[in-house]
Amino acid sequence: MAKILILNGSPRAPKSNSKRYAEIFLKYCGCPAEYCGITKSNHEELCRRFRDFTDILLVFPLYADGIPVTLLNFLKTLEQNPPENRPTISVLINCGFLEARQNDVAVKMAELFCRRNGYPFGSVLKIGSGEAILDTPFQIFAARKIRRLAASVASGKHCTLQTSMPLSPSMFVKASVSYWVNYGAKNGSAKEQMETMEIEK
Repeated sequence: MAKILILNGSPRAPKSNSKRYAEIFLKYCGCPAEYCGITKSNHEELCRRFRDFTDILLVFPLYADGIPVTLLNFLKTLEQNPPENRPTISVLINCGFLEARQNDVAVKMAELFCRRNGYPFGSVLKIGSGEAILDTPFQIFAARKIRRLAASVASGKHCTLQTSMPLSPSMFVKASVSYWVNYGAKNGSAKEQMETMEIEK
């Protein structure tokens, strides 16, 4: 039977959407599974734990069209501390773009790591509009695909899946602007502030 270690590679792991996606995966996973966030101090511990699992699920957001530095730094450590038996590595990635294909480069980065380091590459789920989809009625689209991903990883019958909100680009942009304006207001930032670099100070 498969035994899965879910690793959250988000820089905001404790409060991230990636954690929420991992929780949905755990809900539907029909085999033993454990969740852990990647931190600056637990790289070597996680590398040692790889030997106890048949599968690893990397859950992370798209950052600058690639893998976030939190996960990238861990993979560098893993490269130097490989387990004797390589588990299969699968990927669940989300991005703030509407199109799930925006995740393709980051998935290829993960696949390249696996190929160069002798890890079987498993299933993939690419989620578009990931920053917002879980807080809309469209969350069912993500949940359905995560359920399929969980079954795929558990059975070893690997596949590549993708999903997004069923909106036109113009509708998505309009909804996104509304989302961020409301989000800024909740945190004391006006739309005008958010449109300038002053928001970084």
